[in-house]
Amino acid sequence: MDQKKFTFLSPKETLFRLFMITCSALIIALNLKSFVQAGDLFPGGITGTTRLLQRIASQYFDLSIPFGPLNLLLNAIPAVIAFRYIGKRFTFYSCLCIILLSIFADLVPALPITEDLLLISVFGGLINGFAISLCLMARVSGGGMDFISIALSQRKNIDAWNYILGFNVVMLTIAGLLFGWERALYSIIFQFASTQVVRLMDPDNKRVTLLIVTEKELADAVCNQILQIHHTATLLNGTGLYNGSERVMIYTVVRLAESRSLSKRVHEADPNAFINILPTQRIQGNFYRPPKD
Repeated sequence: MDQKKFTFLSPKETLFRLFMITCSALIIALNLKSFVQAGDLFPGGITGTTRLLQRIASQYFDLSIPFGPLNLLLNAIPAVIAFRYIGKRFTFYSCLCIILLSIFADLVPALPITEDLLLISVFGGLINGFAISLCLMARVSGGGMDFISIALSQRKNIDAWNYILGFNVVMLTIAGLLFGWERALYSIIFQFASTQVVRLMDPDNKRVTLLIVTEKELADAVCNQILQIHHTATLLNGTGLYNGSERVMIYTVVRLAESRSLSKRVHEADPNAFINILPTQRIQGNFYRPPKD
């Protein structure tokens, strides 16, 4: 693991992270006590595994296991992986989210909203995905399988959320074998909705292609702006049809969150630069992801 110099966050950024973590944990806990519990669903990931083990202990061994301690125990191994491969501060704040969720889940009262299983599965999944996305926006995670997904994304440069969905389907299949298929199938709908919301809102998964047309003499200055955000580019020489002058088209792919600031940097280097920003669905090869702290 690369040794990175530890830097302190500003009070504003620290408060922002704490606020987002608290909101996320509270929303997940409310979702568990409203949609998930009302529908008797398994939400997937470590949270779903915790509920599955609670059900097994209750139904087969007549034991009542509290959610909090078991959830913390199951999150221990993914937390060690995150500490080793992602970042210390990232792991600390993510573990704080896990602790808050464990506390809220045992304190929040049951709040059933509807008995319609399809509504519970779809809207419960949407709310769960939104809550997880709040953590990702603050550059932390909700723990559990999110640790594994982010570690794979960081190390292998892949979108791992659908792999995590596959793991959840296996876990829910076990739940179906033990407790009946109806709830398990509805739980898969819940998890699919949650995963798609996370993939849609995860800032690290949104990338765009920039095609920048600039004067040949200013190409180096424009490329320097791209290099400053740790990305690189490809230069294509061309000729402008309007006046026949030499032009350079610079091709680069960056994260959506970086595109606005990069566009400003490019126009500082060349106020007349023409920039075409295109959505990018998938890339293969090396792509720089900023490391988690």
